[in-house]
Amino acid sequence: MKEIHTEIEIAAPAERVWQILTDFARYPAWNPLICRVRGEAEAGARLEVHIRPAGGRAVTFWPTVVVAEPGRELRWRGRLFLPGLFDGEHVFTIEPLGARWVRFVQREVFTGLLVPLVARSLDTGTRRGFEAMNRALREQAER
Repeated sequence: MKEIHTEIEIAAPAERVWQILTDFARYPAWNPLICRVRGEAEAGARLEVHIRPAGGRAVTFWPTVVVAEPGRELRWRGRLFLPGLFDGEHVFTIEPLGARWVRFVQREVFTGLLVPLVARSLDTGTRRGFEAMNRALREQAER
């Protein structure tokens, strides 16, 4: 198992951050990590997600939304190829710190046989991608 955890404080209400996070159609305009998402931010929905990690190659996967709590949490689970090979649960959490201030947490728990082989790239490229997305989300929300 491997977990990547990043967070950033954003001077915007939780509802604004949620609106940007779940407006998948606008991702290509601002998101440096997740370049495209097709589907709906609703529990049980299947998504098509295209990511472009820093220094890595683009990957497409089809996770299922497991939590979509407006203004609070978006969580999806997916895998590459076969179950147990390289699985991930991606979590976006919005923690209100005040009426117009939040902590945005982005994390992913990776499990599967291939995780030890790619752990170093997860610590570097994937973490950088999460951090870049967090900063870009903050820029969008604070406008």
